[in-house]
Amino acid sequence: MPNQTAPLDDARIRRALVGTCFADVRYLSETGSTNADAQALLGERGAGGATLVAEFQTAGIGRKGRPWIAPPGTALLFTSLLPEPLKSERLWAVPFWAALGVARALERSADLRLDLVWPNDLFADSRKVGGILSVARIIGDAAWVGCGVGINIRRPSNDPELAAIQPPPAFVSDAAPTVERETVLAEILRTFDATLADLDDPTLVARNWETRAALAGTHYRYRHDADGIERDGIAVRLGARGTLVVRDAAGEHAIDMADVRIIGRDA
Repeated sequence: MPNQTAPLDDARIRRALVGTCFADVRYLSETGSTNADAQALLGERGAGGATLVAEFQTAGIGRKGRPWIAPPGTALLFTSLLPEPLKSERLWAVPFWAALGVARALERSADLRLDLVWPNDLFADSRKVGGILSVARIIGDAAWVGCGVGINIRRPSNDPELAAIQPPPAFVSDAAPTVERETVLAEILRTFDATLADLDDPTLVARNWETRAALAGTHYRYRHDADGIERDGIAVRLGARGTLVVRDAAGEHAIDMADVRIIGRDA
């Protein structure tokens, strides 16, 4: 499958990140999954702060093992290893922290405001443009973490695999036609570097995510993993360890694993 754009200029990205904790950017023309590659590096000497970025993934996966389809040259597909291990009790906050970083970076680098959708999705114009999926190695109370991120950057032409996805995905280039992947990735990693200390306070991360997502009052439709039944609820807040607290006719209750979509927001 031919590249849709020129190969990623990883040297340019590294130059933009000199002096940060995330300057070690490692380019892969093709791999199975950057998350799988990162998993093998977690806890290894010298791996902290590395970012593995792939032009094409042959086995990219999203939540619940679903395939992540991205033709070569059209997406940012990367996993960033946090420079130092976290306390394992803080691990749940990482996807929310990463989503905030990506959203802030896209605003600055592409003038694009993303919607954050629980638990780990990034939407643009009501369509999915990206997602977050972390990997970890936990030993006792220490967790070495890789933040996996996939973002659709440049819309390909006439790709049958993408055409089959329903609902159709969004691409950053829909709103920012001249966007460059190098600019976006460098800005994301600079934002990760600037906000790394936020992970010391998972409650702060949760409150920041709630505010950025305009969570309270959002009408979610969700299908819970436990029984597969589709229900509606009004989001109230993030609960313990990142669960979604919703209110419905039965009162307030927390959702931990479910497929969700936004139906609307309270006026």
